[in-house]
Amino acid sequence: MTSFHDDEAQPSLLAARFRTYLPVIVDIETGGFNAKTDAILEIGAVIPTMDQAGRLVTEQTYFQRIIPFPGANLEDAALKFTGINPFHPLRVAKLERDVFTELFKIVRSAMKSHQCKRAILVAHNAHFDHGFINAAAERNNLKRNPFHPFSSFDTATLSGLAFGQTVLSRACEAANISFDAEKAHSARYDSEKTAELFFSIVNKWQDLGGWPL
Repeated sequence: MTSFHDDEAQPSLLAARFRTYLPVIVDIETGGFNAKTDAILEIGAVIPTMDQAGRLVTEQTYFQRIIPFPGANLEDAALKFTGINPFHPLRVAKLERDVFTELFKIVRSAMKSHQCKRAILVAHNAHFDHGFINAAAERNNLKRNPFHPFSSFDTATLSGLAFGQTVLSRACEAANISFDAEKAHSARYDSEKTAELFFSIVNKWQDLGGWPL
């Protein structure tokens, strides 16, 4: 792939497709719905690339379990829903600050390699995940948050348009993407399935003549 310094006039296919934004597909599992007060327990992320035909494929994935920040709220209903036990003695987890520092570094490196100026969040019901990412960055005083502060791609909305379904499992089924309910509500699994769904929609749009113009 041509580097940014070699030829700034020729952006990568990925940068050209999304107006120099790098789409990063994310899923976050939490201890509740309040981004300011509730713990982040897991995060999964998928960074895409484009093949020679201009179709989205996975370039790299990231997953990490997270230690609840000091004073974080944990709702029993949320833990029962996800099946996550944040205090399991064999649970391998890292501090929230370390996780987001590492993830932001990975995203910035991918932005550079794809000649993108900023990352844009892709998630299922993206407002939820976006709020938790912004809250974590603020809570840990992370100044170089690579994600756009408010814009995102929401696969719930996109799959509602493309397939008439807004629930992740049903949208995957409509898109002929396998989905195992037993593995759901893991940030690793859900981020990978959300990525497959996003790729399916974007690539299908290309097949129908929607891009390139």
